[in-house]
Amino acid sequence: MQFTARQIAILLKGNLIGNPDNTVTHVAKIEEATAGSLCFIANPKYEEYLYTTYASVVIVNNELDITQPVTPTVIKVEDAYSSFALLLEHYNKMQAANKRGVEQPSYIAATAQIGENAYIGAFSYIADNVKLGENVEIYPGSYIGKNTIIGNNVKIYPGVKIYDDTHIGNDVVVHSGTVIGSDGFGFAPLQNGAYKKLAQIGNVVIEDDVEIGANTTIDRATMGSTVIKKGVKLDNLIQIAHNAEVGEHTVIAAQTGVSGSTKVGSHCLIGGQVGMVGHISIANGTKINAQSGISKSVTTPYTVLNSSPAFDYKSSLKSQAVFRHLPEMQARLNKLEETVQELLSLLSTQKNVS
Repeated sequence: MQFTARQIAILLKGNLIGNPDNTVTHVAKIEEATAGSLCFIANPKYEEYLYTTYASVVIVNNELDITQPVTPTVIKVEDAYSSFALLLEHYNKMQAANKRGVEQPSYIAATAQIGENAYIGAFSYIADNVKLGENVEIYPGSYIGKNTIIGNNVKIYPGVKIYDDTHIGNDVVVHSGTVIGSDGFGFAPLQNGAYKKLAQIGNVVIEDDVEIGANTTIDRATMGSTVIKKGVKLDNLIQIAHNAEVGEHTVIAAQTGVSGSTKVGSHCLIGGQVGMVGHISIANGTKINAQSGISKSVTTPYTVLNSSPAFDYKSSLKSQAVFRHLPEMQARLNKLEETVQELLSLLSTQKNVS
């Protein structure tokens, strides 16, 4: 990696302040930067480091006022965080191996259709009637089940298993160990106490620009489709159950479980280890803090929830503050009860005397 400040400013359409020929060779946290480092400041609490850093180039927000002399070249942009992310993406594309062709040993069914510039890694299996778009990369040890359709510019990392009839859109990334299209958890109880499996005959539909983290599982629908809509970002170790739906541009953190037939709206932010019961709906823009349990539908958009069972975020914080003082409050309550009993006894004695 080697860029000049001028090249970065042009790429980000930013306003350059300082030496345009300063060169960066690596990225770093601003508080740990050395010569040649590229850094960014998006959080105001890190602004103080701008005046002490050894970094060569720092990306900042337009509204940041520079009140002291600075050593690095500064590039002002509308949004430092997203601009830094764009720069990393650009670098990552430059570094990409751009693998092409079919490695051996691997299996590609005669009825499969492979788009231009595809890469299929060794020990991969491409089943009957699979359709791969252009620039698809399937890394070693992956399985693509029959009748699966995969769009353009899709990257399937090693060890991914995609079951039959799955539909995947364009610009999707699926990380290692993920399983898409496995059977939903459907069993009917019998009179003798045993369970009979219900055939899962639906599929999974993943729309464009979705990223799925490692070891995540997305179950096929019992009937119809389990749907992951455009722009969704799923972390590692997430379970999406049969017939669930995740709305556009929703982000879900690790170890969250979405139960069957639950509909999560668009632009939601779901923290880690959140659990959702089945057959509920989550309104658009809902924010759910980590380890919250959602036991009923959320009908008001942009609600912020916390705790288990989850309820209004501010109310939950107040409840937590009260909970911490419960032992002290219990002692005070016991003391009040003793005092009340003493007063009642005294009143009874006085009444008897009179």
